[in-house]
Amino acid sequence: TSPIAWLRTRFYYLLIRLYFDQEFSVEEFTRGAKQAFSVVSKLLSQRKLDLLEELVSAEVLQVLKEKISLLPDSHRDALAADIDAIMYTTEGDVRIYYDDDGRKFVSILMCFWYLNGANLPDEVPGEAKVFQIVFGDENTKEKKHLLTANYEFQREFTEGAKPDWTITRIEHPRLLE
Repeated sequence: TSPIAWLRTRFYYLLIRLYFDQEFSVEEFTRGAKQAFSVVSKLLSQRKLDLLEELVSAEVLQVLKEKISLLPDSHRDALAADIDAIMYTTEGDVRIYYDDDGRKFVSILMCFWYLNGANLPDEVPGEAKVFQIVFGDENTKEKKHLLTANYEFQREFTEGAKPDWTITRIEHPRLLE
């Protein structure tokens, strides 16, 4: 990320701690986001969408139901991200906003890069190159793809609201389109 974007997200994290949650920790949030990403991506891959109701917004869940049913098995398998296979994580955007009723929200977009051994073609739809990494020697080659995903987490900070983060956007570019 650019230095300006990094400073901007750090400023928003400071605002979150000052005005919404004094216990908020970027490290703890990132750890939880990785865990949620791993769980949700595996459930998507297994088509267990009914188990996502507490983790994902109703709007996102409806879109996922339509898209997952149309995916080829290789793309569906590529959605799954084991927590140990997450190579890099960063914040894409942080927003603080109020709705018309005065409710307070924080939204954090997380970007994940993960390795997956699904049997994907060298070129996926949209003519985008999928990075491949080969592990092992000539006899025991294991091909992995470096894939990306963006998950947006939202929490309402209005007094009396449940202190849960909900996933309000799920993007697996070139896989879940």
